[in-house]
This record gives sequence, C-alpha cells and structure tokens, in this order.
Amino acid sequence: MTSNHVIRYLGELMKRLVIIPAYNEQNNLIGVVNDLKVNAPNFDYVIINDGSTDNTEKLCLEKGFNVINTPVNLGIGASVQSGYIYALKNGYDIAVQFDGDGQHKAKYLEMMYNEMNKTGSDMVIGSRYLEKDGFQSTALRRAGIDILSKLIKILHKQEIKDVTSGLRMVNKKAMALFAEYYPYDYPEPETVAFCLRKSLKIAEVPVTMRERQEGKSSIDRWQSVYYMIKVSFSIFVDFFKPL
Repeated sequence: MTSNHVIRYLGELMKRLVIIPAYNEQNNLIGVVNDLKVNAPNFDYVIINDGSTDNTEKLCLEKGFNVINTPVNLGIGASVQSGYIYALKNGYDIAVQFDGDGQHKAKYLEMMYNEMNKTGSDMVIGSRYLEKDGFQSTALRRAGIDILSKLIKILHKQEIKDVTSGLRMVNKKAMALFAEYYPYDYPEPETVAFCLRKSLKIAEVPVTMRERQEGKSSIDRWQSVYYMIKVSFSIFVDFFKPL
C-alpha cells in the first residue's frame, strides 16, 4: 500500500467535526449548513447557539440542525471552546472552527485536511492573505492584522499571515489544549501564539472568503483599536508564561 493510499485510508477513518459558533445568525445558518452538506459531506457539524436573542434556536429546532444552546451569551471564546470539549467527548480526531455568518466556504475543508495530513500540522489556517483574493476586510483591520502577524513572528520566529482567520482546523492534540484553555474574546491570534509557544506545528493554505451578507460584525472601528492593543498585550504576556 502506497503512502497516498495510507493517508486516504486513515482519512476515511478519522472523525471530523465542524464547530459553528453562532450569535444571532438566523439569516445565515441555512446557507452555512447547506454549504457544508454539499461541499464537505465527510464532516459532521454542531452549531453552538451562544445565547442568541433572535430566532436562531427556533430555526435550528425547526430544521433539525445539530445544535447546542447555551443559556446566556458566553462570548466567542467560550462558545468555540464548548465545541472543542464536545468534539473530544465524542471521539472526534479533527475539529474545524467555521463562522456562522456565511463568510467561510466549505469547499476548502478537504484541502485543509489534506494539508494537515501532508505536513503533519497540528493546526491549518485558511488564509486570506497568501494570495490576497476575495474579501480582504477593511484597511484598518488589515493594518492591525499585519502588526499582530509581525509581533508573533518576532516572538515565535514563524510568520502567520492571517492570524485573525476564524477558519482553522486542528487535530486532537490542539483540541485537548483548547479544551483546557481558550481566550474569552478575540481568541484567534492569541491561540496562534499559544500554539507556537507549545511547539505545535501551524500551516496556512490560501482561501477566499465572502463578505458578511446579514447581521453585524462584533468589532466596529473603535473596537478595532482596543482589539489590537488588548491582543498585542495578551500575546506578549503569553510569551513569558511557563510551558
């Protein structure tokens, strides 16, 4: 049996879960779930309905979606962490964070999975900035992302272009770490730095993303400034924590 056949065989045996954090995403979730069913049929999914105040819970019930409903809004970090805990408890080998707002594309999941197998990575990030196609976010946010990327490169000696990407695939090793520790808010760049400090291997693959069609982003212009200051400080402090 060739190495490619071995990878394919192991891939068929691996349980893969897509974690969809959702807060007031009633207008986006049908499209997100349909995209996963059509373009990533080898992946299970669970929606973490994070205390939504719209009809997200009712929609999931009516459509028979796989969902966990939190009693209150816990925030993005606790929401995603709940998904990782669920994945571990249910024997999943691979978990993917996949936004509930429709920006991510399920067609990239198999490519990310193949990259993980090929490179032996613990995390694979879907990056908007390797080929710079598709929706690129605002100029202010791109500037902030570039600063965070440079800070991580200085501290951890590896350049990650899209440190804020919410499209990330991890293996069981990373899942176990995230089940124990996951930042409360703005977790993506902090967990990248955390994984590098823990000597986990991270790879990026080029993807395109859609602009949000419905709803509102949780980060406005002024919050972007707070975001960069807070996350930069957290990354710097994390660097000095013991292994």
